[in-house]
Amino acid sequence: MSRIDYSAWDHIEVSDDEDDTHPNIDTPSLFRWRHQARVERMDQFQAKGEEMQKGLTECKRKLAEAQKKMRDMSISATDDAKADLSKAQAEEKKLKKEERDWEKKVEEYRQEEKKMPWNVDTLSTEGFSKSFVNSKPDVSEETEEQKEQKHKTFVEKYEKEIKHFGMLRRWDDSQKYLSDNSHLVCEETANYLVIRCIDLEVEEKHALMEQVAHQTIVMQFILELAKSLKVDPRGCFRQFFAKIKTADQQYQDAFNDELESFKERVRTRAKIRIEKALKEYEEEERQKRLGPGGIDPVEVYESLPEEMKKCFDDKDIQMLQTVISKMDPTEAKAHMKRCIDSGLWVPNSRTDDGDDKEEEGTYEELKQDVEENKTE
Repeated sequence: MSRIDYSAWDHIEVSDDEDDTHPNIDTPSLFRWRHQARVERMDQFQAKGEEMQKGLTECKRKLAEAQKKMRDMSISATDDAKADLSKAQAEEKKLKKEERDWEKKVEEYRQEEKKMPWNVDTLSTEGFSKSFVNSKPDVSEETEEQKEQKHKTFVEKYEKEIKHFGMLRRWDDSQKYLSDNSHLVCEETANYLVIRCIDLEVEEKHALMEQVAHQTIVMQFILELAKSLKVDPRGCFRQFFAKIKTADQQYQDAFNDELESFKERVRTRAKIRIEKALKEYEEEERQKRLGPGGIDPVEVYESLPEEMKKCFDDKDIQMLQTVISKMDPTEAKAHMKRCIDSGLWVPNSRTDDGDDKEEEGTYEELKQDVEENKTE
């Protein structure tokens, strides 16, 4: 069995933990001074490395420009162009030497960096803040139809698992479930949870909505973290749970603020959906009520004079005849026409010569009945 090489741990600078100081020296202050001095040395060393890398990059840029200029000059056959070409070749040679010098300096810097002892600052630095293994490949933008079909297919396949995730409460349970079902860490899951929250609020299952909303924001935060790191969400969801479970107050506050804002948006969206559903239901009912003339009987009834309304309320034809006889003929005819068109009044016409005659006959019939009653 090959042995594990622990030599990397041989040069760890832990001066902050030293306790062999003189009793008259303020040990905490000494540690702070030592730490500050070390941090300053590290910053200076890092700035030096950045400056070298910047110099190398700039040199490479100038060399590329010089080589392009040489290619352009080599096409021309004039004497001036040949003279300029010689100068450009000399410049290129000079820049190549500078490039080699910069590369040598950068390499020496890297070797020096490797030999530097570790300390409490470098040991506690996050080692996996970036990922190159799980980086997302560039893909062409999907059309709305493709996105819709992708969402539909995903939900049909994993709806049960998504619902289960939406019901989890503890951070550890959520992390373990996603570890076992990493395919759920995606936009489709987040979109389904959003829709489910609205459905639950519409159904007035408020407590359940708030629970699923919490898990929705968990997924949204993971996706946002993946975007910021430019990695596949499946490769960074553990970082989210590690951060949220360390009780980072600022991060926790941001999470809670987004959760409350999201729940409010869900309530607003659910209210709009309910209002829309009610309007659609009312319109369907109105369409069902429309009379032969395409008029809503409820609207016609509301537009009638109170005396006529009472006649329809009491279903008293005699009273209706009396009310009509006292009205202006033109007004009475207009009201009766709307009543017939809406189906509120079903005429028993004495003529089949047309709609107008039918309506006139109805009105005249009512009027004639009134006159007969008066005679009697």
